[in-house]
Amino acid sequence: MSEIKKDSDFEKEVVEKQEVVEYNDVEQLTGQDKSSFIAPTPEELKAVIWKLDLRIIPFLGLLYLCSFLDRVNIGNARLAGITTDLHISENDYNIALSIFFIGYIVFEVPSNIILKKIGPSRWIPIVMISWGTVMAAMAACTNTAGLLASRFFLGITEAGLFPGVIFYLTLWYKRKEQASRVAFFFSCSTLAGAFGGVLAYGIMQMDGINGLHGWQWIFIIEAIPTLLLSFAAYYFLPDFPENSKFINEREREIVVHRLKEDAGPSTETHFSWAQFRAAFTDYRVYVHSLIYICGSTPLYSLSLFLPSIIQGMGFTDLRAQAMSAPPYAIACVVTILVAIHADRHGERGLHIAVPAAVGAIGYGLLYGLRHKGAVAMYIASCITVTGVFSHIPAMLSWFGNNIGGHTKRGVASAIIISLGNVGGAIGGQIYRADDKPLYGRANLIAMALMCGVVVFSLLFKWSLIRENKRRDNLTEEEYKREASKFEPCDRHPGFRYMS
Repeated sequence: MSEIKKDSDFEKEVVEKQEVVEYNDVEQLTGQDKSSFIAPTPEELKAVIWKLDLRIIPFLGLLYLCSFLDRVNIGNARLAGITTDLHISENDYNIALSIFFIGYIVFEVPSNIILKKIGPSRWIPIVMISWGTVMAAMAACTNTAGLLASRFFLGITEAGLFPGVIFYLTLWYKRKEQASRVAFFFSCSTLAGAFGGVLAYGIMQMDGINGLHGWQWIFIIEAIPTLLLSFAAYYFLPDFPENSKFINEREREIVVHRLKEDAGPSTETHFSWAQFRAAFTDYRVYVHSLIYICGSTPLYSLSLFLPSIIQGMGFTDLRAQAMSAPPYAIACVVTILVAIHADRHGERGLHIAVPAAVGAIGYGLLYGLRHKGAVAMYIASCITVTGVFSHIPAMLSWFGNNIGGHTKRGVASAIIISLGNVGGAIGGQIYRADDKPLYGRANLIAMALMCGVVVFSLLFKWSLIRENKRRDNLTEEEYKREASKFEPCDRHPGFRYMS
């Protein structure tokens, strides 16, 4: 947690000099100076946070449900016969899974910059209309080339939502509040897995209607909610605390003040090229990316292949669609509970490592029990899905918690998610045709990656604790020298990393 050390006059002097400049934006927006701020009562603060939660979190969750559903429904389309109808080889199918992330990775950083410039209420509807249109157009694919092209452009158009939302939540909530909000938002991906399997089961019954195959109806029908919600997003999704109309001036004052107080000395809100460059040169950004890659590879491979994994246990195509729902439902509940616990204790590293260890155990069971029957493997799949998904919210909120300055945080978030989504491209290649139907090799690879999440998150936690202790023990001269740097953001000696 970031905090200003209060036991020394020189620290107060340095921070107060910064605040003269940093608080100007808040004064202009709220009409209040710092000394005139009246702290809210517990009831008033609770009402403000509840108002934010009701307006922001359910709607973002709904948007991400559509995004994740449209991203992974190709797994359902496979069971509905797309590879057979379009004569797509197993290798080309895997390429189609991975090529999505090429476009996704390339456009994440530019997308977050645009979001910062024009605001979420404009940018996110544009993104949604774009990917909804591409998704619906995928029903017109007639060959492998068409599927590859459409998946690439789907990645480009979806790139604006996920990193944008992770950055967006840091602009509304304090650091200890973010993991649980990310969990409610991200848990919609587990609902997408559960709902997507059941929905695909129903849509497959439409095979032959109007001369269309079941997989074509999957693409068309699942694109419709995205297109409809894009128009709602323009009117319903608030931009930033400083200019949103759904909160009154007193509520705005409370929100802006508590965010500034939580950020400590790292309160730079303007667009800054210095912060832009700092995001690329901070080694911690790449450590977060490494942890993300290790976690996202099993996440995406599981999301794309779970119906096929369950089918390999001996279930029919239709039953495999339906049987993929319970593991996601369990994971949804556990994901939210883990994130709430992480926020309550202000901790991240262990809330990443422990669920990741559960995921590694699940993969180990999938491998070890592969000849022990469908029931044993299905239980193992439930454990695996729970561990893989439940470590993600703490991981996603971790870098938002520890990166200061609006520009640096926005760019760094996009960098981390871009590099992390290399795991998505890798994930599309893990479950190969020559490993069917039990995918023993693939499960071992995924288990190793989850072990990587455990090791790297614990080592990173240790390094952050060590850095916080170093800052606690700075001399007066060292503190002043580090605090005097231009736009230090999270490198300000008064900032404390959340470990």
